[in-house]
Amino acid sequence: VQLQAFGGGVVQPGGSLRLSCAASGSIARINTMGWYRQSPGKQRELVAVVTSGANTVYFDSVKGRFTISRDNAKNTVYLQMNDLKPEDTAVYSCNANITPRFGRRNDYWGQGTLVTVSS
Repeated sequence: VQLQAFGGGVVQPGGSLRLSCAASGSIARINTMGWYRQSPGKQRELVAVVTSGANTVYFDSVKGRFTISRDNAKNTVYLQMNDLKPEDTAVYSCNANITPRFGRRNDYWGQGTLVTVSS
């Protein structure tokens, strides 16, 4: 099982970016999917998660600006980020709790993608 993230880049304050993360491999079921971020000198923090039932949870500082969604047919989770602020600058990583066809349910991580918000 692998997760691959796309969509980071450089954007001006107030701009938008969309991250995506696709899971591939021998997958029986994808449970919760989410995005985390880590800035230099800070601990990794949860940004948003979406359950298999499409329930969502957001970190307070991104509520109203970020939207997490998932396409179960494509095994993909998205993070639409609007009204970006310099403090959103971080490496964003996707996470998925996956039950593989063979083996135990486990957490999987994609490679990080850098989001830089700067004028």
